[in-house]
Amino acid sequence: MNRRHTWVKAIAGSAALALALTACAEDADEPDATPDPTAEETPVEDDFLDAQCAADASSDSVLKVAGILPLTGSLAFLGPPEVAGVGLAVNDIQAAGGVAGTEACYVMLDSGDADDASVSNASAQAAINGNASVVIGAAASSVTRLIIDAITSEPIVQISPANTAADFSGYSPFYFRTAPPDGIQGAALGNLLVEEGNLRVAFIVFNDVYGTGLRDVVQGVIEESGGEVVFGAAGAGQEFAPGQTVFSTEVSGARATNPDAIVVLAFDETKSIVPELANQGWDMERAYFTDGNTTSYADDFDPGTLEGAKGTIPGADPSGGFKDRVNGWYEQVEGDTLDSYSYAAESYDAVILAALAAHQGGSTDPETIQANLHSVSGADGGTECLTYADCVALIDAGETINYTGPSGSGPFDDENDPSSAFVGIWEWDGNNEIAIVGQVEGAK
Repeated sequence: MNRRHTWVKAIAGSAALALALTACAEDADEPDATPDPTAEETPVEDDFLDAQCAADASSDSVLKVAGILPLTGSLAFLGPPEVAGVGLAVNDIQAAGGVAGTEACYVMLDSGDADDASVSNASAQAAINGNASVVIGAAASSVTRLIIDAITSEPIVQISPANTAADFSGYSPFYFRTAPPDGIQGAALGNLLVEEGNLRVAFIVFNDVYGTGLRDVVQGVIEESGGEVVFGAAGAGQEFAPGQTVFSTEVSGARATNPDAIVVLAFDETKSIVPELANQGWDMERAYFTDGNTTSYADDFDPGTLEGAKGTIPGADPSGGFKDRVNGWYEQVEGDTLDSYSYAAESYDAVILAALAAHQGGSTDPETIQANLHSVSGADGGTECLTYADCVALIDAGETINYTGPSGSGPFDDENDPSSAFVGIWEWDGNNEIAIVGQVEGAK
């Protein structure tokens, strides 16, 4: 299948985006959409390091990476790939000789869900009290909102691999993200809907900063294209509460408006929404999802339930070499295999960028990392390098670098966001597994 579209719409207002479709992943004769920086560096059968921090480790003596990631909760399916991305990055830093004359290590902490702030707050305090060099996380924007002030006011650098809330752009000099803000994913999804002929769109959306923020962007694209949101629109008061388990009212209400498409913006609630859509006879080829729920449901639904539905996930589809290596680390260290790679590359790049910033600045303290992050990401131009080891060699030779990692994200802009990023378009098959069918690149 070779799906090529021209993406010409941009979201309304000042956050206009330029979108251009890149190669479809199903074209076997086309190159990978992103570089494969690690495929030949370390064979998958090599021994991987479990470089957990010692109890007394701190940024005074090592690059201490504290992951605050969804080990439990409604986004727990994102935990394994993000943990693996962090772990593999620390592995590669250590294999290349460390950072700034010392070692790197990691500690994994649970972000939990936003409805239980005690989990994320306890993890944030553990990172702060443990004198972390950098915090990687949280995944959910609503969780980050609970801990961002505590972390960045220390100050400790916080780099989220998955936050997309638009109002985090420029939030703090110590907050960065390697995932694009909602504007890029929302514009991609909005254009996908319009391109596929959906001008009457219903939203089943939870009342959360992620859900409503993304809904607002998609709604803007639809309306700018001459369409309308017929259910779940901003201001209609039809959002559901996070954690809700029964959705007959929302699904029947959406269907009653005779929409061309239904967009589901939710997390774990999706496991209750999809069966209700199926029970009410909705054609899943007219159902659309986003990164909060675009994942495998092979063990959750009957075969064929989601066949033909589509979803968007920010970030490029990583190359096969990266997937093999990040899965190899997870198998060896965690004793399990990955069934998703969502945000693995963004987590990996977040750690590598922090390490390169520390190495360039000559210290593992947060202030040094913050002061050098823009530079090593390529904001000042420089020589492109694809691996930590190659980038360190250039830094040691006195060169300005442009680290280009497996996520394919562009240099940090003046709001500490990726200046450009990919959004993958995914489709479910008859086994309720997802496969990428195309991707777009968006720029703020």
